Amino acid sequence: MTQPIDRRPDRRLRSHPSQDGDGVAIRRLHDFGGGLDPFLMLDELEAAPHDDAIGGFPPHPHRGIQTLTYVLNGGLRHEDHLGHHSSIGAGDAQWMHTGRGIIHGETPFADAEGLHAFQLWLNLAAADKLSEPTYRDVRRDEMSHLTRSGARLTALAGDWQATDGERISGPLEALAGHAGVAHLELDAGGELMLSSRATTLLVFVFAGELSVAGDGVPRGELVDLGAGDRLSLTSAAGARALLLAGEPHGEPIAHYGPFVMNHRHELDQALRDYRDGTFV
Repeated sequence: MTQPIDRRPDRRLRSHPSQDGDGVAIRRLHDFGGGLDPFLMLDELEAAPHDDAIGGFPPHPHRGIQTLTYVLNGGLRHEDHLGHHSSIGAGDAQWMHTGRGIIHGETPFADAEGLHAFQLWLNLAAADKLSEPTYRDVRRDEMSHLTRSGARLTALAGDWQATDGERISGPLEALAGHAGVAHLELDAGGELMLSSRATTLLVFVFAGELSVAGDGVPRGELVDLGAGDRLSLTSAAGARALLLAGEPHGEPIAHYGPFVMNHRHELDQALRDYRDGTFV
């Protein structure tokens, strides 16, 4: 029998403070050069329970990407030009396929525990960049869980499999790059062993410290894992992380603000469309 090969960190990125929208404080990770393909950016939003300066994201356009917003505490109100109006709260997620164009606004809010949420950008393949826009909310009770002693994995999207063969799937099935997204929680001394041959496999630690195949990963760090077929996750003191898996498009990326296309002339067209009112 072939011995499993642990996937180890090949590259490390640190999140950095940034600001977006109407003064929303975030911590951001991004690579628009294709290094995390099919993923582009991950924002982490945090605020105290009674923070009156959370701000929001006034109406703005997108083209060529998908976004996935996941809330741990607090919530987010969404509205767009397609007529969608909804709110998500703790444990919920929101997926938006912008395709050829969507104009939306978002207003985060705190609950008794404050605000803690993430927004992930995924790149659309060239063939899908001008597709029909669409949108979906996912409630926490729609998500599936993989539970072990001291460990819990919540699947938002994609298939996730333990090394003993147990498999769970997230409710979101149409993420770009066949992407999978999961939320990992490890208690002190907890461990979880997963099987994964995804070409792109990322781990972002947002609480505590995680050990990936024996290599320590502190809070605020994202690791891009090398080849292999086993993901070994342990924590001495407890940790929480996001796991991201996907298949690269391997296509050129042209990025300008809220638009992500393949070539500069497509960005120019998006800007013209937005300015002359034909964007949507």
